[in-house]
Amino acid sequence: MRWSGRSGGAWQYRKVLEYVTDPDDPRLSDYTRLRDVELRKSLEAERGLFLAEGEKVIRRAIGAGYPIRSVLTTRRWLTPLQDVLGDATVYVVSDELMSGIAGFQVHRGALASMERLPLPSVDTLLKGPARRILVLEDLVDHSNVGAIFRSAAALGVGAVLLSPRCADPLYRRAVKVSMGAVFSIPYARMDDWFEGLTRLREAGYHTLALTPDQHATPMDRAHLTDRVALLLGSEGDGLSSHWLQEADEAVCIPMSPDAMAAGVDSLNVVAAAAIACHGLMRATDPLPELGDV
Repeated sequence: MRWSGRSGGAWQYRKVLEYVTDPDDPRLSDYTRLRDVELRKSLEAERGLFLAEGEKVIRRAIGAGYPIRSVLTTRRWLTPLQDVLGDATVYVVSDELMSGIAGFQVHRGALASMERLPLPSVDTLLKGPARRILVLEDLVDHSNVGAIFRSAAALGVGAVLLSPRCADPLYRRAVKVSMGAVFSIPYARMDDWFEGLTRLREAGYHTLALTPDQHATPMDRAHLTDRVALLLGSEGDGLSSHWLQEADEAVCIPMSPDAMAAGVDSLNVVAAAAIACHGLMRATDPLPELGDV
């Protein structure tokens, strides 16, 4: 069914509305078994798609230029999305069927299957205007990756590089946690992890390796050149010894001595990334030592 808008009225767009009552309808195959991570990764890679969940995220994906394959929603969410869906095919289901298809309660009422766009190459990104970038090594938790993208975008980081094994920023959970921030910051995936930092250095980036080691330079006293790359490691082990050794400078977030004495010697990677991103955007060089003032 094609739904035509009324001139001057509430509906001023045209799209295909298809009412679906069968959860096994093949037209809904983009949306099934969303909790099965391995299945979703292979399916989305094969079809070149990702899912945007909720009105705000769908709007941000469309605004970033990602084409819509289709939308799955309920009746009550048709009106909030009317101005951005254009000629998209919209599958309309009941609330109960929506939960059954997705495998969870879709609180934000709508899912959109979006086409992926080609990623820029690492060289293209490094030749771009970004003066501050993040480099993520082997972060495998999609929620963590999404949260870090949100912090990076919010604090003005210009780009993100991902190691080969890093989680997909466009996986549904990463997109949801980032609130669509993954669409607003360019990123590329490294094809050569071992020589990755050499390429950064050749592009003029001073590399900072974030570590919990309190002997490292405090982040607020790190040397910030015109172009700086901050390296963040995996959730459990942190940065590999290779990247720690290859970086120009190791930096840390100073911990409270009392916390250290109680065995709290580090932050989780999301909190550390947010604090480090704030320090990375410092406009001046390190603060002078008190004796130098």
